Amino acid sequence: MPAFITFGRVLFALLFIYSGATKLFGIQATADSVAAKLAIPALLAPYTSQLETMTGMSTPQMLAIGIGAFEVISGLMIALNFGVRFFAIVLIFFVAATTFYFHDFWNQSPPENAKTLVEALKNLSSIGALFMTAGYGRATRTIEPAYGDV
Repeated sequence: MPAFITFGRVLFALLFIYSGATKLFGIQATADSVAAKLAIPALLAPYTSQLETMTGMSTPQMLAIGIGAFEVISGLMIALNFGVRFFAIVLIFFVAATTFYFHDFWNQSPPENAKTLVEALKNLSSIGALFMTAGYGRATRTIEPAYGDV
């Protein structure tokens, strides 16, 4: 059983590694997507303008780099079985926020929202897999059977 779990965890982590890598290789497209969906609150505007001046990049570009790096690092940590519970729980919040901000099918009319709805359902199933990953954790369970009396 642990070999199947390890193999499944690596395959599942590839989703985040690939997604993060594509965001990093297409930073401008990711930044445009972030800029279209997110607005910087007025309270944070002075700080983001300072960061923009220091880095020479816009806030959406910095967010795109941060998001891509976060996904790659989280996927690698889950695949390599290091800090699995922590990264799975953090990814749960990340995927939930991504679903809320980027796959808002409830704001679209029914014929046009089909693709967005499918993307939201995929994210929901990914959250379920992340809960299972967080629940299983890093160590194998030798004391109790995995599925009880089944």
